[in-house]
Amino acid sequence: MKSYIIKNARIVNEGKIISADVLLKNGRIEKIASEISSPNAEVINAENNFLLPGMIDDQVHFREPGLTHKGDIYTESKAAVAGGITSFMEMPNTVPNTLTQSLLQDKYDLASTKSLANYSFFMGVSNDNYDEVMRTNKKTVCGIKIFMGSSTGNMLVDQPSTLERIFGNSELLIATHCEDEKTILNNLEKARNQFGENVPMWMHPQIRSVEACYLSSSFAVALAKSKGSRLHVLHISTAKELELFDNSIPLGKKRITAEACVHHLFFDDSDYEKLGTKIKWNPAVKSAEDKAAILKGVLENKIDVIATDHAPHTLEEKSKTYFNAPSGGPLVQHALLSLMEHYHDGKITIEKIAEKTSHALSECFGIPDRGYIREGYYADLVLINPNKGFQVTESNLLYKCKWSPFENYTFRSTIEKTFVNGNLVFDNNNFEESIKGQRLAFTGLN
Repeated sequence: MKSYIIKNARIVNEGKIISADVLLKNGRIEKIASEISSPNAEVINAENNFLLPGMIDDQVHFREPGLTHKGDIYTESKAAVAGGITSFMEMPNTVPNTLTQSLLQDKYDLASTKSLANYSFFMGVSNDNYDEVMRTNKKTVCGIKIFMGSSTGNMLVDQPSTLERIFGNSELLIATHCEDEKTILNNLEKARNQFGENVPMWMHPQIRSVEACYLSSSFAVALAKSKGSRLHVLHISTAKELELFDNSIPLGKKRITAEACVHHLFFDDSDYEKLGTKIKWNPAVKSAEDKAAILKGVLENKIDVIATDHAPHTLEEKSKTYFNAPSGGPLVQHALLSLMEHYHDGKITIEKIAEKTSHALSECFGIPDRGYIREGYYADLVLINPNKGFQVTESNLLYKCKWSPFENYTFRSTIEKTFVNGNLVFDNNNFEESIKGQRLAFTGLN
């Protein structure tokens, strides 16, 4: 592998910004010092740029196998590294659903030959695959995923006995999608009675309501507390849910953690008029007050990590009417850039961005030697130019679906370079694809 010296970087790490050089050698961070020279290393001038640990995205849907007309591991991991994401954890609602150890291994095999980023895959839970779930290796798999709301195929887990057994016996992190199915169905019936088949998009946060989220999240948290489970509640979308989470406990000791997603921090219900189904997500983008509360929850450490919930669909699919347009959208290429907008607006520090997109993921999931800029750690790094704008256009989209809710938006920052295990994978719109990402390992301490 090539060695690199990143010179004069503004290193953002562990709550501080320091100016220093970083030597990358054999896939790791060899040295951090005020002045480094190495005759065989390529020098990269990073003056005035921020160097952050690469983003670790704990929630993506890369659509392979079975839904590869929307995206696949190669195309979406390529978009991810262009966005400064160096590791991802992918969800089990592919086709077939990832409900057996054999199907889980198939995804790891695919990623080993296709993924430009480091990778892990969640084991899926259904009402009837308990024995398969219990065979999941806690040191080689990021966790298990429970959809406590409608989902693809056989993945809605709504039997209390199944939930009791999983929460009571799993040694792995349990990641949950929390929306109460009965509440949503009742709201859907009311909307259909009022609007027929032409339900307007602004109804989405009323159908997938605050109450639906809180009922399910509070149930999951109560069950986890009663069983001592390691629970991770995904994509918090309401102010009300924040009361469920504790910021008085250090992250490394928390048994119950929470995630925010970039779209719930960027969009609110006023954007439905312009963007329509392009911002149709589950849980729904809700009010401006909810958006502000989620950011406050991030800053106050009630919410522990920030992710994307990247979930591409084709434009043809997204152009359908409310009942027929799927929920989800592509986000990995522009996630860090969207967070940098909050930085430019003075709403969040760059140190907090590094914490919530990388440091905290390492702690939350128990990922050794990643998530920090430390000597001896893997060289998973992103170089961000905060003074150079980047306009999102169809021509520079790397998603297979070739659209973005950010299209035509001009971000105030640019992702310049992304290193994955010391490999300069992304360099000013050029890619080095000969070396693939690695399978993530875990301490198994969850």
